[in-house]
Amino acid sequence: MRKRFLAVIAAMLTIVLVSCDNDDTPSVAQLTLNINGLEDLGSNAIYEGWIIVDGSPISTGTFSVDTEGTWSANTFEVDPDDLNAATKFVLTVEPIPDPDPAPSDQKLLAGDFAGNTATVSTSVAPALGSFDNSSGIYFLRTPTDETDGNNGNDIYGVWFGTPGAPPTAGLNLPTLPTGWAYEGWVIGDSGPLSTGTFTEFNTMDNSNGFSGTENNAGPPIPGEDFFNNAPAGETFPLDVRGRMVVISVEPVPDNSPAPFLLKPLVATVPTDAATAPTTHDFGQNLASLPTGTVSRN
Repeated sequence: MRKRFLAVIAAMLTIVLVSCDNDDTPSVAQLTLNINGLEDLGSNAIYEGWIIVDGSPISTGTFSVDTEGTWSANTFEVDPDDLNAATKFVLTVEPIPDPDPAPSDQKLLAGDFAGNTATVSTSVAPALGSFDNSSGIYFLRTPTDETDGNNGNDIYGVWFGTPGAPPTAGLNLPTLPTGWAYEGWVIGDSGPLSTGTFTEFNTMDNSNGFSGTENNAGPPIPGEDFFNNAPAGETFPLDVRGRMVVISVEPVPDNSPAPFLLKPLVATVPTDAATAPTTHDFGQNLASLPTGTVSRN
């Protein structure tokens, strides 16, 4: 009887061991990111991936991109049950240090899984939105240096809209979700000069730091005159003709004084540009918007 009992126990152990050997369920699964257009965020921010499972975000890990465009990592180990159940991938910009375990408001890209692949872009909610139909116009004038008519120095200012009394909005861009704002730029001799940040197109932006000497904050649209407080390497007044003008999308809060990687509208002011009432067109710069795929296996 004792020998038979031992034989039964041995057989059961054999079954268990064979069963364990044949268990092909991995302890982790891999998520691979193949995204173009991401840039260095500096030392105060980092990218973080998230999968959405049953409506809740689960972090897939953080990574950085250096000044050469090299990623610190693009493949991440994830719980296989979570990864298989994921319906969406979201990429955020997170602060360093990050006191909040939840995703930030800066949701840069998103994509819905179709099979084992998600195509990510700014167009998929909860990311920024679609810029496919973006457009805009600008004009040259210096309203902050004018109290009694045109002073003849309109080549020193650029404003995003249609001239008039008062000027009206001229940017056609998506309304941004919480965590983002637009910012205007003129590329000077030493680098980008901010014209201010804004979220609406028919109100003043948040800055007139370079504006004129008159007691005039400017018209009810974004833009800037370049008369005062010239940064190092710049000579004011700044003739904007022949210079690049940019509308970017910036994270809020913004950890960098330079333009963020999203620049949906750009223009080079003609060297012979006429001033207001003439308007000039922005061009789309959709190549600046990151896109790519996320794969699970």
